[in-house]
Amino acid sequence: MKVDFTRWLPAIAKDSYRKTALSVVGVAALGGLALAPTAAAAPVTSGPHQGAVAAIDLATGKAASAARQEDQPVESGLTTGSATGKPPAGKPSREELIPHGIEGAQSRIPLDDAQLANARAIVDAAKKTGVGERGAVIGIATSLQESKLYNLGHLGAYNDHDSQGLFQQRPSSGWGTPEQITDPEYSATAFFSALRNIGGWQDLPLTTAAQTVQVSAFPYAYAQWEEQAADLVQQLW
Repeated sequence: MKVDFTRWLPAIAKDSYRKTALSVVGVAALGGLALAPTAAAAPVTSGPHQGAVAAIDLATGKAASAARQEDQPVESGLTTGSATGKPPAGKPSREELIPHGIEGAQSRIPLDDAQLANARAIVDAAKKTGVGERGAVIGIATSLQESKLYNLGHLGAYNDHDSQGLFQQRPSSGWGTPEQITDPEYSATAFFSALRNIGGWQDLPLTTAAQTVQVSAFPYAYAQWEEQAADLVQQLW
C-alpha cells in the first residue's frame, strides 16, 4: 500500500496547557528504551527500526534537502554564538555547557518550530528542577537522540514497546501515564528528577549521564548531539 508521507506532520503545542503529540501509524519508534528511573539495565539485542529516522525526515521534508543541509548551519532561527567565540551577555559559556569536551563525531539537524518549542520546554524544566545549564544540555541531547525533539505519541504496531514522548519514556516502567509522558513539561521534569538522583552526575560525560537515566540499547549515541544541544541551551537560556 502506498503511504502518503506528506500527511505526517510534526507535533505542535496548541497552548501552554495542551500539547499535541505526533501519532502516526507506520512510523517506527526512535532511539532506545527509557526504563524507570530506578530500573536496572537489561540486555537488549534488537535495534531501533530502520525506518524510524527516514520516516520523520520524510514527514518534515528533510530527506530531499539532506544533501543541501550537510554543510549548512542549523535552520533553527538561532545563532551558534558570536564571531569572537564569546557567549552573548547573560548566556552560559562554552565551558559551563560542555565542561568535559565533545565526545566523538557530532551530528546536527535543522529544527522546525515544533522542535524548538520542545527544546524551550526542556530548558524551562532544567531551570525549575535546578539542574542548570549542563543538565539542560544533557536533556536536549537525550531528546535529540530519542525523538529528534518531537513529542511522539503512540505509533501503533511499530511503536518501541510503549515508549512515547520527547524522551521515549515507558508507562509500564513507571515514568507516568501516556498523557503525562507526552506532556513536554512533565516528561522533561521526570527526566531531570531521575538525573538528579545520580550521584555526581555533573562530573560525568554526557553519554554516561544520559545512559544512566535512559538505560538505552545504544548508550553511546547520545554524545553525538552534545554540540547542537549546547548551542540551543546557550541561545534559549
